[in-house]
Amino acid sequence: MAGGKGIPYIASETCKGCGLCVFVCPESVLCIDDTVVNSRGYHPAAVADPERCIACISCALMCPDTAITVERFSRSKGG
Repeated sequence: MAGGKGIPYIASETCKGCGLCVFVCPESVLCIDDTVVNSRGYHPAAVADPERCIACISCALMCPDTAITVERFSRSKGG
């Protein structure tokens, strides 16, 4: 179910690239960015398809390093 209801933000310097967030995301919004290495030597997670985010916050809840926050968009009435 696509919807663009939110967007995850990843603290790339905190992320250790474990991939748990990628695994639990029901919409395949996240990926491990193997083109980037943070200062700790890890390939951090990245937002691959932000339009698919449903703001379920599964990624943030699963992250062992609290490197992810999700901004939820409010719904406006009347269009």
